[in-house]
Formats: sequence, C-alpha cells, structure tokens
Amino acid sequence: MTGLFECVLAETGGGGLILPIGVAVFGGTVGAKIIQRYHIPQIIGYILIGVILGPMLGFISQESIGHLEPFNIFALGIIGFLVGGELEREIFAKFGRQVALILLFEGLMAFLLVGILSFTVMIFFAGWQMSLAVAVVFAAICAATDPASTVSVLWEYKARGPLTAMLTAIVALDDALALVLYAIGVSVAGVITGHQEQGLWSALGSSLFHIAGALALGAAAAIVLIWILKRTDDPEKVLAFTVGAVLVIIGIAANFHLDVIIATMALGVVLVNVEPRRMASCFSLMHRFSAPVYVLFFVLVGARLKFSGGNSMIWLLVIAYVVGSVVGKTGGSYVGAAYSKTVKSVRNYLGFCLYPQGGIAVGLLIMASRKFDSETSALMLLVVIIGAFILQIIGPLGVKFGARKAGEIGLNITEDDLVKKYSVGEVMDTKVPVVGAGMSLSEVIKVVGSTDSSCCPVVDKDHKLIGGITLDGIRNTFSTQELNDWLVAIDIAEPVVAKVTPEEALSEALERIKQLDIEYLPVVTSGDGDKHVGILSLRSVRRRLGAEVLAKQKEADKMYGLAHA
Repeated sequence: MTGLFECVLAETGGGGLILPIGVAVFGGTVGAKIIQRYHIPQIIGYILIGVILGPMLGFISQESIGHLEPFNIFALGIIGFLVGGELEREIFAKFGRQVALILLFEGLMAFLLVGILSFTVMIFFAGWQMSLAVAVVFAAICAATDPASTVSVLWEYKARGPLTAMLTAIVALDDALALVLYAIGVSVAGVITGHQEQGLWSALGSSLFHIAGALALGAAAAIVLIWILKRTDDPEKVLAFTVGAVLVIIGIAANFHLDVIIATMALGVVLVNVEPRRMASCFSLMHRFSAPVYVLFFVLVGARLKFSGGNSMIWLLVIAYVVGSVVGKTGGSYVGAAYSKTVKSVRNYLGFCLYPQGGIAVGLLIMASRKFDSETSALMLLVVIIGAFILQIIGPLGVKFGARKAGEIGLNITEDDLVKKYSVGEVMDTKVPVVGAGMSLSEVIKVVGSTDSSCCPVVDKDHKLIGGITLDGIRNTFSTQELNDWLVAIDIAEPVVAKVTPEEALSEALERIKQLDIEYLPVVTSGDGDKHVGILSLRSVRRRLGAEVLAKQKEADKMYGLAHA
C-alpha cells in the first residue's frame, strides 16, 4: 500500500503535495469530529490522523513534510498572532508579577528535573561529559510549551477566567524563556563537547537581541497595519492585509534569524491593545481563516513521528524527558502560583495545562544538534520527537482537565455559539396570549394590549394556527376601513408566511427569519396538526441569548476579581 501511495504522488508531479494536503485537512476534520464524541479534545484527532497517514500508511511521506516546512512556519506565525490577540493589557495589569514568577518557577523546575533525570540515564551509557552535554540540551528544550495546541483547546471549550488568562500569557512568553535557556544550555554543551563557537555571555546576548528584534519587528508592522486598516472596512481586504502582514513578518524574521512566534505575537499584542474595538473584526476573520491551517498543522505533527524499536537508552531518556517535564511544570507552576499568591484555581490546576510540546522543541534540538556527532544527534532527535509526541497527546487532555476543574469552560461563549446549541423549542415564547378566530375586535384589542409580544397567533376551535395579529395590522385596520361591531379576529388576521416546529434548529429558524425579513415565526406541532405551541420572536431570542452571554462573562469577571484580590 505504501508503494502505491508513493507511485500516485510521484506521477502527480508538481501537484504531488495537493492530494496529501487535501486528504490531511479532510481526514483531520473527520478524525476530530469522531474523537470529540468521546469528549476528547479535537487536536488529538488531528494528530492521530497524522500518525495514520504518515508512519502507518506512508501516504504523507517525510519528503512531503519537508516540502511543507514553509507552511509549518506560516501556521506558527498565525498561531503567534492569535495568541498575541488574547493578551490584552488588563491581563498584565492584573497578573503581570504573577505571570513572571510562575513562568520562572515552572520553566526552571522543568529544566532542573529533566536535566538531572537525563544525566542519570546517560551516565550508564556514556561518559560524564557527553551525558552532561545531552542532559543540559534536553533540559533547555523542555521548557518550551506549545502555544498552538494549548490555546486551541481553550478556544474549543470556550474557556474564560483567571486560569485561561494566566495560561495564555505564560504559553506566549514560554517561547522567549525557552530561547534564553536554550542559549545557555547549548553554550554549555558546546564547551563540554569542544564545539563551542561563541562564549556563554555572547550566546545569551545574541538570543536576547533576537528576542528584542522580533518584538520590535512585530510592533513596527502593527503600526503600519493599523494605519492601513483604519482606511478600509471591507472584510475581504482586512483579511488580505492581515494575512499579508503576517507573511511579511515571517519572511523578515526568517531572513534575520528572529523568532517567528514572538514577532507575530507582538503584532497581535499591539493591535489588540492600541485599537481593540476596530481590530475585533480583524481577529474574528483570522480565527475563521485559521481553521484549515490548524488542521493541517497538527496532522503534520502526527505524520512527522517516526516509529522505531530503538534501545533501552532511548526509551529511558524518553521517560526521563516526559516525567521531568510533567512533574517539573506541574510542581513549578504550583510553587510559583503559591509564592505569588494567585487564586486557588490557578494554583491547583495551571500545571496540568503546560505539558504540550511541538515544533518549537524539535526545531531547537535540530539547531543544537550541530554541537554533537551524527549518532548522538540522531538519538537526541528521536528522544525529543517521541517525547514531544507523548506530551502532545496527554497535553490537551491536561488543558481540558485544568480548565474544567477551574470552572472556566463555557464562560467565553458568544450569541452565535448559543444559536448553534439551541433548538426552537428551547427558546420560544409559550406565554403569548392566543386569539380565537371568532373573537370580537374589542376583545382582540384588549388581548393585544395586554402583552409585550409583537404578534398574537390566531387559532381555530381545534387550536390550529390560521393566522396572526400584530399591532401594525390593527393600525392598518383602523386607517383603511370602517370599524364595525361585526368584525372578528379572522377578519383582520394576517396570513401565515412561514412556521417552524419546536424540534427545528434555532440557527435554521433564525436564518429563515433573516431571509423573509420578519421579526417572528409561529411555532406549531410537527406533522399535519399545525397546532400552535408558541412564538419565536427575534427580539426575545436576542434578549435571552445576550443575557446568557452577559451572565457567563460576569461569572468569569467575578473570578478575575477574586484573583486580583
């Protein structure tokens, strides 16, 4: 089967990447839908489909993954931009000191634990110098937390609150901490192995310079983009300019060896804090645009894994890497949160959300591999790839667990989210007074005047819907014909333009209201009965959904208040 796939790809020539991309996006989406049914984060579905298409079936070859590397960089840029958009100034005003302390404690404790455990394993298979060099590099790399998978789970479950805010800030800044630790670790490894090209302080200064350069690049691009977007309201042009800006930043950052995620994150941070209202639509458009980008990115993460029997040293190092990362980040975040006196939910559950690792860790290791011989480099790469894959599988589960235990899932919902959730029967108004077909005009006026509803249904003796009476309809009756005592409800009732049933999805009903340009729809029983059961009023639905969204936001804001106190 693998040979057949390779033949298909070979014969498609320059378009050989199109088929794997299409299958990856389609298959990843299907895998996510299936795995969500078991209440598992969808990102694991993407990765598992990647494993199936890559190492298991060979449909996505390692060569194809190599050709798609520019796409991976673009995806990381989009991720950095959207993560930056979550970092409003209020987060740093409330949690700035706490974020810094937790970041240092969780990063350094993971650094120490992974370093000690890796050295303990390596010392049984190699000399102390090589063991120390490998351990230091592993320790430096493990500090990175993959922002893509972490924030993706938060978005999927609509999380909002102090833990979500703290986590978003930490995973955004973890990249910078990992680069600093990487500079230190690689320099130490270079000195030990004899491959050092520059001194420790020189390497550290270079890393800080690259971080500062990435921040400056993103901020400068944001100023230009704000100036442009102030002069256009066309959503298509807004999306095009924003994607173009991200691509330009990625290109410049790559040419000058700056960190792509930090640069695009800086772009998002400046946009959301300088022009929050104007840029809201910009981030909304990018969220929609990013959906297939996320799918393909995480499918390729799974496809990149190489299965190998290996030897006992490799698997012991994988265990040391994974256990050290998990225990270090969990324990370090708890100590940092306790020391900085954060709210209890952050203190108890933040550590469970910091496990995911991805392309950043692998990329740093590839750069560090120049300090070692080819055999040691291959071993280290295999350990980190397997370790990162394991952490990518358990990481999203940890994020969901932490957010759920903190009580923050579902607090970031919008009206559109609720529309998708409800059926007509769950939001219809059943207390609207009903007008009998033979009711006199004076009685009708009394009934209509006693309700706030914009429409009163008219029914026959079997309670079957035959029309509706509105205030506008009564006014028209007054102005166009002589009022007579013999007028009854059926004489002034308006015909039924459309109707819905309680079982129908609310989203479909609201779309029908929009198409017909009306304010309400009568709700009748299913089948041929057409018995009146309620009214679906656009104004009432929006009022109810708005109130529910506001209640969720107040619940989250209450958590912020507790955290700040």
